[in-house]
Amino acid sequence: MSMLDKLKNMLKGHESQADKAVDKAGDAVDSKTQGKYSGHVDTAQQKLKDQYGQGGQNPPPQT
Repeated sequence: MSMLDKLKNMLKGHESQADKAVDKAGDAVDSKTQGKYSGHVDTAQQKLKDQYGQGGQNPPPQT
């Protein structure tokens, strides 16, 4: 089992907590960089939420 599979299994049922963690991490990066990369951070946050959190309407295909 790969590390990504282990992470996905750990996050099942805890999507709202994963979303909060992604937001908090993104806010910390924005704070440290004084918002210089906020566009990139926002994109990364949305992609993470789509893949692991509640942000995505259609879950990624299972392999």
